[in-house]
Amino acid sequence: MLNLSASRLPWGLHYCWIIVAVLATVQILATSISMAAGILLPPLTDPDGRFGWSVGTIVMGLAAYYLVGAIFAPVSGWLGDRYGARRMMFAGAILYGVSMVLLGFVRELWQFFIVFGFLLSLTQSIAMVPLMASVSGWFRRRLGLGTGILWAAGGLGTAIVAPLTGYLLENYGWQMTFWSIGVIGGGIMILLNLLLRNRPEDIGVKPYGATGDDPPPNVRSATAEKLRLKVFNQHVRRTRAFWNLPAIHGLGCAGHGIVLIFSIPFAVEQGIGLTQAAVILTVISLVSISSRLLTPVLAERYGSKRIMASCLFVQGITVLILFWAHDLWAFYLFAALFGIGFGGEWTGYLVINRQYFGNGPMGTLYGSQMTGALMGHAITTALGGVVFEIFRSSGIIDPYTVIFALSIAFSLAGAAVILTLEPTSKTLIPDWEMSLPEEARSGGAGIPGARTTPLEPAAGDG
Repeated sequence: MLNLSASRLPWGLHYCWIIVAVLATVQILATSISMAAGILLPPLTDPDGRFGWSVGTIVMGLAAYYLVGAIFAPVSGWLGDRYGARRMMFAGAILYGVSMVLLGFVRELWQFFIVFGFLLSLTQSIAMVPLMASVSGWFRRRLGLGTGILWAAGGLGTAIVAPLTGYLLENYGWQMTFWSIGVIGGGIMILLNLLLRNRPEDIGVKPYGATGDDPPPNVRSATAEKLRLKVFNQHVRRTRAFWNLPAIHGLGCAGHGIVLIFSIPFAVEQGIGLTQAAVILTVISLVSISSRLLTPVLAERYGSKRIMASCLFVQGITVLILFWAHDLWAFYLFAALFGIGFGGEWTGYLVINRQYFGNGPMGTLYGSQMTGALMGHAITTALGGVVFEIFRSSGIIDPYTVIFALSIAFSLAGAAVILTLEPTSKTLIPDWEMSLPEEARSGGAGIPGARTTPLEPAAGDG
């Protein structure tokens, strides 16, 4: 019944918005725990609690989480290109529910490393790579708007999840908190999987924004799809942007990853309660909703380079406030300003991929960029833990001063590197489909020289 009615939704609604709504909910459930990871430090390090582990040890567990995700990101992207987002989402839903329930059983450090550092990391990789990359195929134009809505919903999710998790941990304990999140969240994701479709042609519709000049949707054979994926990735790897974008993503995530983990324990050390400190992440997330929404839209309209570089600069420079923050209002002021840059720093990658590489299969490409992002998280999380333990024991300088200085340096370095990229006004590989046989090209068989569908023009970046 869904297949019959998908092209005739009420009020002329295109099915791409159903896809955006489904994937936005998945983002809220599956990735908010990583964005709110700092909320776990106080209960895990409480000497009077059930764990009593050191900050350095927990941070290494978080680093393992990001490292596993970095290794698996290109694999999950390839799996998404090969088997489709729907199958990947079902696997992610099962993995999410099981992982969260098992997290409630954790008592030993090695258990935390396996459940949080490995299983939940696989869940995030599935949610962040093949599912996010799949949305690109549903939009011929206005991809920036669809992506912005998707990321904005994720910001709202973190804003809700951070204080909710803090409240549940304080009032119901570790076990009940993660049991309830796992059962409810996993169940919702399984139900939403019934609405997900891999591509517009699966239900006989064109991508949103397609015109009469665009080629009709066609369903290719598995052999043709496999060949397209291979040839597209071969052409992509020959560009400089393919290698630079993961590095930029890594530097940006290194910059905000330190803040997301260490800002809450820093605030608690200043005498602020855990629930109030958790609101720092809420403020960051709520403010970031606007920049998450606007950044892809502006990037599509004016070019991604200058927009993303500006967000990286704002993300870095606002961390200076933490050097003088002692009162709650100062932390909230920091969170409000930092959220502007944080929300825009990492939400433009699907758009810049479209501008640079056209309409090819994006899963593996986006997976390589997520590898850079998660490696940035992993390296700086581990580095932050080592720096914290060294400077805390030596007493030479406050460890948070060094950690936040590193955050600033990483963000500003990312802003500098992105300005070295090519202008986004022209596709870097416009003729990649010429390497394919005619039947595997986007225009279909019998269309010599068929190329990717023309993109909505964007202003060039300098």
